[in-house]
Amino acid sequence: MSDKPTVVIADDQMLVRSGFRMILHSAGIPVVAEAANGKEAVGAVLKHRPDVVLMDIRMPEMDGLEATRRILASRSPDAAASGPRIIILTTFDLDQYVYAALAAGASGFLLKDVSPEQLIAAVQLVRAGDALLAPSITRRLVERFAPRAAAAAPGPGLSALTPRELEVVGLIARGLSNAELAAALTLSEATVKTHVARILTKLGLRDRVQVVVLAYESGLVRPAT
Repeated sequence: MSDKPTVVIADDQMLVRSGFRMILHSAGIPVVAEAANGKEAVGAVLKHRPDVVLMDIRMPEMDGLEATRRILASRSPDAAASGPRIIILTTFDLDQYVYAALAAGASGFLLKDVSPEQLIAAVQLVRAGDALLAPSITRRLVERFAPRAAAAAPGPGLSALTPRELEVVGLIARGLSNAELAAALTLSEATVKTHVARILTKLGLRDRVQVVVLAYESGLVRPAT
């Protein structure tokens, strides 16, 4: 794996694409393609197989949400744990479309007025396999937009987890970091990381963002009322 992630930028505004390309170029991160709509984005990703996609939500012909679904659905099963990882671009942090994209498998989102340093760090972070969003931000989105589960009992998707792993999922969904999880459960951070890795593997999830979404949608954690 190369030290520098490859990137596709999908946004219907040329100035946004140009600005992001210049920022990434300054960090030595290659932009292998640009797209002005969701349809072009899907084609570019299938052709170039980038590590990271910067995906605008509101685009003509096909929006970023549908493009995200198609890109992630096109991955082979053995590549599901790797790229491409999708970062949603938006002008609103609490946006129903952002929540839908996270539920579909995006690894986080950035506001379009992001600083150059934040953009570069975000691309590198998701390429390394981490979720871009702090769980607390994801929780705010989920509490606002997730469908209310009918029952508080964990759904069938969580049945493979041990009681301890379910406890970890619940705390992740409430916004705790690994260090906070370790303190809450009186465990080492290394042990917490092992629990999180096993949870992701058992549930077939890519990162902590999807853990938060699943915890709320399954009813394991209830949105605040």
